[in-house]
Amino acid sequence: MTELIAVFRSRAQAIDCNLKLQSMGISSTLIPTPKEAHIGCGLSVRIPKNLEARCRFLIARGGYSAFYGYYTVKKY
Repeated sequence: MTELIAVFRSRAQAIDCNLKLQSMGISSTLIPTPKEAHIGCGLSVRIPKNLEARCRFLIARGGYSAFYGYYTVKKY
């Protein structure tokens, strides 16, 4: 199973992004930023893989200055 994680440098922006995605009906989740990402404030947003394109569009449109990028996690 593959998960997509949006990584932020700001806890406030990670929380705001998660709330906005949820207000759009997306079941995103705040999670601790994986240590392997070597960046961040400690919080990231887990995005449902089946809604990846929509989430990428909404995050880009959100204008988050502290957005770092996406991190893909494969779980076996």
